[in-house]
Amino acid sequence: MGKVLRDIWILTQSGITVFSRVIDPRINPQIFGALMSALNTYAEKLTDGGISNFEVKKIRFVIIRRKRFLFVANASSKVKTQKILNELS
Repeated sequence: MGKVLRDIWILTQSGITVFSRVIDPRINPQIFGALMSALNTYAEKLTDGGISNFEVKKIRFVIIRRKRFLFVANASSKVKTQKILNELS
């Protein structure tokens, strides 16, 4: 079985990136963390549970909230969300 996850970030609820493994960094990890935290906070105001996944072009992002951390991973949009979740958990 090949590698599923491309990039991984671990963020605090306030958006501070405490860990990142990014193959091709195009944005500062702290800026990315702040953006993901803001999107999740906004989604929590709209629905119960916040944001769980989204796609940008050919990349699928999946977010899991555990205690006070957000775990964010991405993979090809061809990979099913559940498979990404299984790898991230």
